[in-house]
Amino acid sequence: MNPRRAAYTQARTITLDDARLLPPGPGQVRIDVAYTGICGTDLHIFHGDMDARVSTPAVLGHEMSGRIAAIGEGVEGHAVGEPVTVMPLAWCGTCPACRSGHTHICHNLVFLGIDAPGSMQTSWTVPASTLVTLPDNLPLEHAALVEPTAVAIHDVARAGLESGEHALVVGGGPIGVLIGLVARREGARVLMVEPDPHRRAVAEDLELTVLDPGEADVTEEVTRWSGGAGAAVAFEVSGAAAGVTTAVDALATRGRLVQVAIHPRPREVNLHRFFWRELTLIGARLYERADFEAAARLLADGEIPAASLISRTEPLEHAADAFTALESATGIMKVLIDCGSAR
Repeated sequence: MNPRRAAYTQARTITLDDARLLPPGPGQVRIDVAYTGICGTDLHIFHGDMDARVSTPAVLGHEMSGRIAAIGEGVEGHAVGEPVTVMPLAWCGTCPACRSGHTHICHNLVFLGIDAPGSMQTSWTVPASTLVTLPDNLPLEHAALVEPTAVAIHDVARAGLESGEHALVVGGGPIGVLIGLVARREGARVLMVEPDPHRRAVAEDLELTVLDPGEADVTEEVTRWSGGAGAAVAFEVSGAAAGVTTAVDALATRGRLVQVAIHPRPREVNLHRFFWRELTLIGARLYERADFEAAARLLADGEIPAASLISRTEPLEHAADAFTALESATGIMKVLIDCGSAR
């Protein structure tokens, strides 16, 4: 059976076709892909919002799990059959960010699944340096959530969150819920804001406290919840202009706003409130290897309940339908593509 791939060809179009199965080159490995998750960035590409960056046909996908199928020359420390995920970053090593030790925000970063072919295919060849070995007790389906969990771990670390602090999470999608779970694990008191009833229900099932912004004055509720001070940290995960306003208004004096969501256009921000309360804005982008390794451990130990976040799994042949379903966001949290290559 020929390897298959799902590729983005133009706005709102995903096609399925055959792919060539090539041996990995020096320093590379070929992975039999088990599962690939669809994320918000993939949806942006699907909508045509990133056509200036993406070359078509583009194989999307970077939240994945699988097993090593073949190893190229010079690769050591890995074996065929080993369960792995991929930290989908390739940096230049020479730019100012890399020289400062911040390779994950390299000025010339190549993101696998956006700038280079991704994992939404039965077989994927990647640099061996991107591999993260998975614990043997972590199901491959759950391991597809390592990448978004690593995002949450990095975001919470960027916040400098301390035990006992009040943390507001604006946006209860997969990343928002994962941030809430990681923040709670760090000892924070977590409150989430999410308008979608299904996503609120998922978060509540995980014992997170969630507000419906359509029925509550968030600033008043946060003030009451925090004993009058406001939130020490607000994570803006909604990607909406209203979410930015909500997060800023809810912050305590010298509070920290952690910007997680990707906003496709500039937003108005109340800079007077930043001045008046001496607020801090923190950018949080991607992750580092330590975040990936910690994410794999948390999922393997069951501290991140992956099964509760996976709404549905579709075969690779139905990838286009999976994008459409996730786009509706009705009754959906995380959608996985079963790439069918490894179990």
